[in-house]
Amino acid sequence: MLTLTDSAVSAVQRFIDSADKPIAGLRIKVEGGGCSGLQYGMRLEENVAEDDSVLDFTGVKVLVDGDSAGLLDGVTVDFIDGLEGTGFKFENPNASGSCGCGKSFTC
Repeated sequence: MLTLTDSAVSAVQRFIDSADKPIAGLRIKVEGGGCSGLQYGMRLEENVAEDDSVLDFTGVKVLVDGDSAGLLDGVTVDFIDGLEGTGFKFENPNASGSCGCGKSFTC
């Protein structure tokens, strides 16, 4: 199961609140690409797809497609706001390798 930290949930809620249209949830997916072969993708979605799993984190909905679900199992998503940068950080215990940016991985 995918986990979002409290910091990540708060950040996602801010993005949803500032959107100019109704948002069904945040899509988190895995797709081919990046330095290590697979990369994480995130975007706000207006609609839930038929094959989506919908995870609820205290009112914040996260949408995960069937192809990404297995690759996101056990992943923790955090939101970092500090001097060295701001953004989402993925911690994947199933990854056998990752690149320096932390946005791509191999399994």
